[in-house]
Amino acid sequence: MVEGLQPFVHDAVVSVCAPSLVVSHSDGQLDGGADGFYHGDTRALARLTVAVDSSTLAPVSGGLEGADQAGFRAVVRGLGEVTADPVVALHRRRTVSSGRLEETFEISNHGIRHVGFRLTVRASTDLAPIEQVKSGRLLADVPAEAQAEAGALFWSRGGLTVRLLSTPAPDELDAPAGQLSYEIHLAPGQSWSARLSATATHDDGDHFPAAPANRVPWSTPVLRSADRRFDRWLAQSAADLERLRLADPQSPQTGRPDQFLAAGAPWYLTLFGRDAIWAARMLLPLGTDLAAGTLRTLARRQGTVTDPTTEEQPGKILHEVRRGALQIADRLTLPPIYYGTVDATPLWITLLHDAWRWGLDAQEVEQLLPHAESALAWMRDQTQADTNGFLTYVDHTGRGLANQGWKDSDDAIRRRDGHPATAPIALCEVQAYAYEAALGGAALLRAFGRPGADEWETWAERLADRFRDRFWVTDEHGPYPAVALDGDGRPVESVTSGFGHLLGTGLLNAEESALLAARIAEPDLDAGHGLRTLSSNAVGFNPYGYHVGSIWPHDTAIAVHGLVKAGFPDAAASLAAGLLTASTAFDARLPELFAGHGSQQSPYPAPYPASCRPQAWAAASAILVLQAALGLNADVPGGTVSIAPNFASTYAPLTVKGLHVGGGQVNVTVTADGTVDINAPEKLTVITP
Repeated sequence: MVEGLQPFVHDAVVSVCAPSLVVSHSDGQLDGGADGFYHGDTRALARLTVAVDSSTLAPVSGGLEGADQAGFRAVVRGLGEVTADPVVALHRRRTVSSGRLEETFEISNHGIRHVGFRLTVRASTDLAPIEQVKSGRLLADVPAEAQAEAGALFWSRGGLTVRLLSTPAPDELDAPAGQLSYEIHLAPGQSWSARLSATATHDDGDHFPAAPANRVPWSTPVLRSADRRFDRWLAQSAADLERLRLADPQSPQTGRPDQFLAAGAPWYLTLFGRDAIWAARMLLPLGTDLAAGTLRTLARRQGTVTDPTTEEQPGKILHEVRRGALQIADRLTLPPIYYGTVDATPLWITLLHDAWRWGLDAQEVEQLLPHAESALAWMRDQTQADTNGFLTYVDHTGRGLANQGWKDSDDAIRRRDGHPATAPIALCEVQAYAYEAALGGAALLRAFGRPGADEWETWAERLADRFRDRFWVTDEHGPYPAVALDGDGRPVESVTSGFGHLLGTGLLNAEESALLAARIAEPDLDAGHGLRTLSSNAVGFNPYGYHVGSIWPHDTAIAVHGLVKAGFPDAAASLAAGLLTASTAFDARLPELFAGHGSQQSPYPAPYPASCRPQAWAAASAILVLQAALGLNADVPGGTVSIAPNFASTYAPLTVKGLHVGGGQVNVTVTADGTVDINAPEKLTVITP
């Protein structure tokens, strides 16, 4: 993700049903700034406000009533009152679906007097691309002109048409002012309501991203534990993930369309390779359908040619897809389909391997193996082209992403003294992804009788040897791997949360894993409610820095899972506890990132104002932490499912229903004394400690 001059959206109410969403003030008003009804990367409405003439609306309550619904209540002061108590109330209800926003305004007279008043709704838009809104574009910059047609307002520009219709029709419709007015008279006890429907349609038929199918491609988990924070976090995350679903319009016309998760709302409600892969991987304990849809969606767009303008290369998995070119200020121009990512390709291979292990049908796996072989070949070609034999990146265009790992902001990769690293850059976690992908690819090739397995296992071991020789450095606390190697092959010696991505991949030996497990627990990285992306001891550490001091829930969850796989469940439990504490600060809906202040400074984290919320891999982190707590792993081709509750007893008694392995449901109970009971499909042998 790319940071920028983002407007503040932390306190906003975000209702989402991909590929559409609504951002509003906490009182329900859409009134400039980042507010708006968005569809397909464009702001369809920038303003939708309601007012009662000669009276004051005083907000009473408001907020989400579901991922795609919100409700707001206000009282109308100075109307029909005989005491200090308000008697006229407004209830505003909102529902968003694909390409459609519906708002119902209901006014009730609870007083003893007849009241008469004019209610006015004002609507306007700039039809701005979302990246321009994110960069601080104001409504007044380029307002779109409203027109009236058949009792409705409509706006049209740049291939997008927006229509706003009221039922009942307003008493007055003023198109130039974007104003709908109603003359309302209410006797005591009477109510009046109107429904406004806004529809947004692109002239290309909304070819991408597409609205999701009704069927959710995973099993919905239900957790009941002794820690209600965990239960709430999991339930909220599941609800948010459902509304971030998108479907690939290039899916075959027969059967079900392939689904994947949009990266996050409001800024990234589209396909991002890395984000979609990580989110699908985290959700594998709920079934393999999402992984299959994600894999096929990305495979259809896998690189086939070398194109420096888009960074496409044969075998490479894309970074992001947009409706049009992405322009950020004067420094960044990304084409609609952009391949500027170094890690999506190895992560795609690992997702295919892991999905196979969790039960993806062998025929579906086999159909994707040619894409896996192309992705492996891309890894081989890239390491052969690098002097040091690592996966590296460099922006060849001068207008693309300067950094192309998950920390992709311009200042993300820097030395301990604060100076930026020079490209080409080899990130430490990307080498771990490549190692894991090579071994996973080898396992797939061998299982399906295809050549090359032995060669890829050798390739992986040689990569590990090179990593051990070139990346490890030492400071006053001892040895650790540098965040990267720079263009001269020198270690970029910053201490970062990237340590967590190395654990459990197999790249490290037991001694190295122990060193990183201990280092992660140090307070310069572990803030008490998550891992900082950059050590607080580093020059340039900023708790509000997008990738240089903030905390990302998915980043911490990956470390939790890696610590468990590497054999450090106590350290994993401590990190997981921090995320649970953080979840209470955000009403169980963890954002994309939050500020990296330590828990000693504040028991609850401060928000990063422009963070996506909901966001796919932040929400999916709840599933990954649950998997780590249970020590749940699957080998469906081998006929086993294993469980070793590492720190699940922390939340015991615990029962989770709705996990899905090998085509069947899995339910787990952990009692207060640590006893485990698991129900799994009969074809699987359950392995317990």
